[in-house]
Amino acid sequence: MNARVPANVLDASAALTHATRAWDDDIVRQLTDYIAIPAKSPSFDPDWARHGHLDTVLRNAAAWVEGQKVPGLQLEIVRLEGRTPVLFFEIPASGTAATQTVLMYGHLDKQPEFNGWRRDLGPWTPKYEDGKLYGRGGADDGYAVYASIAAVQALKAQNAPHPRIVGLIETCEESGSHDLLPYVDALRSRLGDVALVVCLDSGAGNYDQLWLTTSLRGMASGVLKVEILTEGVHSGDASGLVPSSFRIMRQVLDRLEDSATGRLLPASFHCEVPAERLAQAQATAAILGDEIYKRFPWAHYDCGGAVQTALPTTTDPVQALLNRTWMPTLSVTGAEGFPELRNAGNVLRPYTAFKLSLRLPPLVDAAAAVQELKALLEDNAPYQARVTFQGEGGATGWNAPATAPWFENALNAASQAHFGAPCGYIGQGGTIPLMNMLSAGFPTAQMMVCGVLGPRSNAHGPNEFLHVPYAKKLTAAVAQVIAAFPAA
Repeated sequence: MNARVPANVLDASAALTHATRAWDDDIVRQLTDYIAIPAKSPSFDPDWARHGHLDTVLRNAAAWVEGQKVPGLQLEIVRLEGRTPVLFFEIPASGTAATQTVLMYGHLDKQPEFNGWRRDLGPWTPKYEDGKLYGRGGADDGYAVYASIAAVQALKAQNAPHPRIVGLIETCEESGSHDLLPYVDALRSRLGDVALVVCLDSGAGNYDQLWLTTSLRGMASGVLKVEILTEGVHSGDASGLVPSSFRIMRQVLDRLEDSATGRLLPASFHCEVPAERLAQAQATAAILGDEIYKRFPWAHYDCGGAVQTALPTTTDPVQALLNRTWMPTLSVTGAEGFPELRNAGNVLRPYTAFKLSLRLPPLVDAAAAVQELKALLEDNAPYQARVTFQGEGGATGWNAPATAPWFENALNAASQAHFGAPCGYIGQGGTIPLMNMLSAGFPTAQMMVCGVLGPRSNAHGPNEFLHVPYAKKLTAAVAQVIAAFPAA
């Protein structure tokens, strides 16, 4: 047996070797099996309970965790009536006077298939190529539970002291985590005094250093529908008299967004960027430069013999970071009422419906935004058309608490040890509803929000991949940060 490692000390090289072996020998294979299961989140599979895919991936993960034989680990699949299940595990403290708890979080539900996958790839057909594991959900966020346990095992391999650790793995995150809060309430006494949250559901600015997420945007979503007729009519007969539902839709959306710039018009959808976040954006822009916007798959086209590339809203790196993390943005993510092109006759369509996704700055209340959005879009409809906005809920964003000195030192030490570069700080444009819940419930906890979703990993889209070399180093970095947890 190895001699006990002194408090707050971990052999980084040995931890990385252990994590690498775990990934190579087992985790990649586990995730390959996981990707093949279409465990779509309830919003995309309302019949999820009958299909059983969420139960399957949860049971598989539970069996794997139990099979690791972590000393003292207790595990339970918790089920509340009518809600998606969660996996909860608990590992007692070892060799430390620390009385507080580390909470490790992840999710196993997935986004839907989407189209545009490379011909030899697909959402449910995993492929491991050049260190990348392709397929839906591996990086977002199926790997989290496996990496979390591998990090604990790296600590155990060195007999490194660690605090009490609990894990909470949900199956509703991609639907806004609407089932999670009841579980947090039900498990509150078992969570303990959480002082550090390890959430591996976020992104990375590059694959060259550890990245800490400092903020997350919120989201308000729903379906906007414009109805002008009860059935389609001949466009030659009616156009010019019957207004197009699409034109009315454009007018209604003009109340919300300046289509020339993309700026959201209501002042209440904006907030001031805190000075600390602005300084971090400036530092991160100096690291990433034009890769901030070049990493996206821009369309190319031929313009008079010269190949052109579609342009971003800004090429200023600082503003680019702020646009995707602290500015509200509207996206239309789905449409209804349109026939396929091959079936599109000369018919004036009776209605147009858009699925709206409104990303909100971290400090804007999502519930209030949903209500304002409904009033703004529905009031005083042009031509007395029937305009309805059916909200599908909202999730308020998150701004990280102040970083404690021990935590900042541990992050930088882990990044230097495994990447040879300091930790980077970056906001993310996506939403992790749990973070706001946990910050409210544990206001003094430090938040290690990290992830493998780096450049071109394309979560939610086609060709999503998990960057395995980065995941190995992140696993070891998590172990090193937990080993630095204060003893008291």
